[in-house]
Amino acid sequence: MTKYRFHHDPLHRRLLEQAGRMNGPDCHLERLVAADRRLDAFSAMGGGVFYDFSRQRVDESVMDLLFELTEAADVGRQFAAMAAGEKVNVTENRAALHMAARSFSSSPAMVDGRDAKAELQDVLEQIRPFSKAVHQGEITGSTGQAFSHVVVVGIGGSYLGTEFVACALEAFADKNLSLDFLANVDIHNFSSVWSRIVPEKTLWVVISKSYTTVETMANEDLIRRHMQAVGLNPAWHMVTVTSKGSPGDQGTGQELAAFHMFDFIGGRYSVTSAVGGVPLSLYLGYERFERFLKGAEEMDRHALEAPPKDNLPLIAALIGVWNASFLGYPQTAIVPYAFPLRKLAAHIQQLNMESNGKSVDAAGNKLDEPAGTMIFGEPGTNAQHSFFQLAHQGKAFPIDFIGVLNPQTQLDEGRFKGVGHQQELWANLLAQSTALAMGKPSDDPARSFSGNRPSSTIVVEDLEPESVGRLLAFYEAKTIFEAFVWGINPFDQFGVELGKVTAGKLRTEMAARNRDEAHDFSEVDPINRRYLQMLFNGRLD
Repeated sequence: MTKYRFHHDPLHRRLLEQAGRMNGPDCHLERLVAADRRLDAFSAMGGGVFYDFSRQRVDESVMDLLFELTEAADVGRQFAAMAAGEKVNVTENRAALHMAARSFSSSPAMVDGRDAKAELQDVLEQIRPFSKAVHQGEITGSTGQAFSHVVVVGIGGSYLGTEFVACALEAFADKNLSLDFLANVDIHNFSSVWSRIVPEKTLWVVISKSYTTVETMANEDLIRRHMQAVGLNPAWHMVTVTSKGSPGDQGTGQELAAFHMFDFIGGRYSVTSAVGGVPLSLYLGYERFERFLKGAEEMDRHALEAPPKDNLPLIAALIGVWNASFLGYPQTAIVPYAFPLRKLAAHIQQLNMESNGKSVDAAGNKLDEPAGTMIFGEPGTNAQHSFFQLAHQGKAFPIDFIGVLNPQTQLDEGRFKGVGHQQELWANLLAQSTALAMGKPSDDPARSFSGNRPSSTIVVEDLEPESVGRLLAFYEAKTIFEAFVWGINPFDQFGVELGKVTAGKLRTEMAARNRDEAHDFSEVDPINRRYLQMLFNGRLD
């Protein structure tokens, strides 16, 4: 039997034919959404989430072929194999067990003869008493003062997911601990953080799997220098989240505690592990972090167990593949009509683009067309006053609208033009998805809207910790399902490494100049030589 290859599967040609048909006037969204019981047929509910794809450019014929594609790609088996601990990250010979980090079942997840789930649970059992001891003032800084500020030191997957969750659940942060993030090696980031904290009351959470990530290690070095300069012992103000045996693992005497992370969970999938667990338990309390985990587990079970036609993240993934590979949309926007979700798009941007931005399949065959889609977004209604002119009249792109039925904040909203703030927010959400689909012709070309612009609507009842966990797991599963349909590996990121290697060569040249002012960068290519000269001279000429 021929091994599945996305662009070479017979279904690919048939789907291209369907895409051509959908470009005809009879398949304009204005007509599609008018069909009887359209919403019933093109929506699903599960895992605590409602997913409406009735305003996507699909009909039953398209969806039937897309579901056939999941069978051809053996998507369900691959997802189950991932959950069971098989080494689905084939290029690095690793498992991908982020779902085990939030599984409360008693069944093990075996990797190389050991129970990965038990190891993850052991780490959680370390985080619980540690966060409680910090909250109760039993663990303090070097001057004996209780901590009032936590700073996460890490980059990429070491902070983006945590920042999203922290912003989403800010209303639940009642532990008298503020949370900040030091991710960028840019000195402006450190300066900004340092200006807001009281060093004596600050706990730094340094996150790096290898404890060699240059940006993170440079910031860790800067933290130590500044803490020592004000007479503090950094060892009393620092915890690490790192792999066993790394330079940052406890035993060096350089930190209060060390919490382990594992190579079977990639950074962008790691917020439900110690990477998010340590800072979020400090910020929110362990019990709320655990509620967040349980919400993620609920969506995980749905993704694993629901049949394809009821499986929300799988349907969303099929829509994503359809839009990118058959209708030719290179971008997707995420627009949550909920201010607490303001960092969701930034997290999903990394999660999806680092996972699925690939030019070869999992077997190493070059793809006929690169996979992936560009992700961006802002909260509504802000987005409407930012990039929705292009959304309505420029180059079209699909949008995920996200609505929350019950806001976290219960205030007297009053009435403006007869409605409250939450109702006004929903009026805008519904109006935008409707207007994008339907359009509005006009004799004045500048005021004419073509419509036929696809969107999905995702609804959660609230923004309790469980709901935020569900949203996180929904997008993680969607990303992985997309990858399996495309036939790619969503767990490696070699494109990130190339820039690191190139930067290392330039760093060597800079260090040589720091040692010897006569060093002339003669080994550097002419373009970069000019930039290095500008940098060291501090002038444009």
